Amino acid sequence: MDLLAHLEAYVAVAEEGSFSRAADLLYVAQPVLSRRIKNLERHLGGELFDRSRRQVTSTDLGVLLLPHAKDVLSRVDHLRQVARAALASAAHALGVPPDCDPAALARVIRAGAERGVTIGVRELPAEDRASGLADGSLVFALLRVAPETATHRVPLGLASAAPLTVGRRSVHLESLRPRRGGGTGTPPTILVTAEDETGFAAERFRKAAARAGLSEGRVRAVATAATAAAETLAGHAVLLCPEPFARRHGLEWSPLADSTLHRGYELAATTRRVGHGVDLVLDWMEPMLAEAIGAVDDPSPKSTGADGGARPDSDSRVEGRG
Repeated sequence: MDLLAHLEAYVAVAEEGSFSRAADLLYVAQPVLSRRIKNLERHLGGELFDRSRRQVTSTDLGVLLLPHAKDVLSRVDHLRQVARAALASAAHALGVPPDCDPAALARVIRAGAERGVTIGVRELPAEDRASGLADGSLVFALLRVAPETATHRVPLGLASAAPLTVGRRSVHLESLRPRRGGGTGTPPTILVTAEDETGFAAERFRKAAARAGLSEGRVRAVATAATAAAETLAGHAVLLCPEPFARRHGLEWSPLADSTLHRGYELAATTRRVGHGVDLVLDWMEPMLAEAIGAVDDPSPKSTGADGGARPDSDSRVEGRG
């Protein structure tokens, strides 16, 4: 028996003095309400209403139990209010790449607080962001997708302690090949962080490096962005990263000429905790997160592949997720 529904029926009849008005109040059919009262009477062991008169009146037992029934319903209502308040104030976990701009993330957190939404930022690898959104441990996440189909595109380049190119000229991986008769110096290692060492992104970069004639040993994955920046500053390597990350660490940066190697992102959300208000949160959060990851203004340019041909845009972004 749904005790709460039966108690609501009992209190409604007692206060309205009518089965029909109580049924209207609770938006149930009168026969349903009558059955609830009879079931409750059987459960309590006595009649709650005197039905022998035209006006429904409470029995002595009904009068005695009414304040207790109201107290139970009041406590349940308070419990629901506490639960709603707790959910509203609980942190909504946001999964982001580990190399986001901290100042921009701080603005996201402050903007959420101003709107009554507590944002808990979690720096996670791309695979963990996707799985966290799927299992509900994350409410929002920036998911990696192919740059040619992405809403937010982040240009990647090579960061170094000394400039690789003059001005803002793009760098081609072929230019990193050892030159014949160019001396005995060891060519620098290309460091790749976890954000680009997963799924289709890692496969694309390694294939591009192979086409450029770079040996497999020239590309090395590093565990953390901090370690990668330290090795690059020491002059031992060049780092695959977005420009804002390089600038924050005092590194020179040159964009990669092949735009298919750039990053692509989609901001996704689960409705499990934010419900129908998710779109409102995304409206103010998305442009701020685009700034945090260093996305460019034009989110969907046609990129060119290694053969120089244009890659067609796709409406389906699921296939590009990695």
